Amino acid sequence: MKTKLTILMAIILSLMSLNQSFAQDDTLKIYRKWSLFAEYHKNSDYLSALPYGWEIIQLDPSRFKTIFLRMEDCLIKLHDSSATPEAQKVIYADTLIYLYDLAIQTQPENAPYFHKNKGYYLEIWYRDRELEALSEYEKALKADPNLDFYYVDRIGLLYMKFISDKNDYKMKALELYQNASVKDPNNPVPIERLKNLAEDITQLIDITYQAWQLDKENLAKAWQYASITFQSGEYEKAIEPLEFLAKKTPDSETYWNRLGTSYQKLEKYNQAIDAYKKAFDLNTKTKEYPLHIGICYKELGQLSTARNFFYKATEVGNGWGLPYIYEATLYQTAVQKCGSFEFMDKIVLKLAQETYAKARAIDPSIAAMAHEAIGNLNGSIPTKEEYFFRKYRSGQTIKIEGSCYNWIGKSITVP
Repeated sequence: MKTKLTILMAIILSLMSLNQSFAQDDTLKIYRKWSLFAEYHKNSDYLSALPYGWEIIQLDPSRFKTIFLRMEDCLIKLHDSSATPEAQKVIYADTLIYLYDLAIQTQPENAPYFHKNKGYYLEIWYRDRELEALSEYEKALKADPNLDFYYVDRIGLLYMKFISDKNDYKMKALELYQNASVKDPNNPVPIERLKNLAEDITQLIDITYQAWQLDKENLAKAWQYASITFQSGEYEKAIEPLEFLAKKTPDSETYWNRLGTSYQKLEKYNQAIDAYKKAFDLNTKTKEYPLHIGICYKELGQLSTARNFFYKATEVGNGWGLPYIYEATLYQTAVQKCGSFEFMDKIVLKLAQETYAKARAIDPSIAAMAHEAIGNLNGSIPTKEEYFFRKYRSGQTIKIEGSCYNWIGKSITVP
């Protein structure tokens, strides 16, 4: 009995050893295939790489995480090559779609990527498979709510293309782009798409307003209404939802910024200043906030305060010339308000010209604007004769004075 047991154990151990040997052979085999595949792929020899890639997928598709990505790359490059005959392009296209199906089964955690790419190539490589593409895009979005907007937009465009009385694609498109506008309020495309979907913008505004009124505490619906009215230039209507949103979420920079812009567009400068200041408190690195505050103070006639905020904008936006452009306009505004084109008025305009030149020197992006402004003032600054008759010589400084100009506190140098 003991002898039989010993023999049986020996057989089992022998079989285990044989299985391990086969497993080791398979492992070595697949790594050899991978080495060859990776080398051909790296050298852009996609045609030679493909057979090894398929062998790897057949042996163990889950062994190498990037196998599907690299095979995808091979098939796309071969399809798009100008050397590939049209008949062969069709084969590569069909093969890629098959590859995506295998990838989705093998790597479900990466399914959104493969669904969206499958949808894309079904859409652009085939003439009559757009509805299949739409289905793949929808699967990608369902699996990944943060899907890149490019693919979200592909869904919307396909909805719009196939709208009919027999489907609900119009409502789906409206909802899709409304959600997209909420997710990225700085993206103008969703609003443009919504405008195209509605019979007119007034209808769209009414639809989103009624949706908000039926669910007044819903922040998302308030934002949809605010976004559509704001981006359509209906600033008066935008104020109500933006005030509501800012009150409910006072730490949202976006709400305060848009509220400030709406007030400013409606020439409600004091309210705009308050809103921009709250936005700036939340994000002191945004140079536009102090700039807009300064512009509002300028419109209120508070030129000295306006200049202080323009200076703040230059501090935040190091090397930004636009605040200097606005500073120069303050000096021109002062002359327009109470000047009578006397010598001191011309000196102030000379300071404005020098400030434009400073803007031009530090910021090439506004150089053309500054250059034009400098040229426009050439006929308004003191002439050499005016300096001479007042006994000013080149290099001397002239302090800017006068009841209208005491706030300036600067001098110019005689050229």
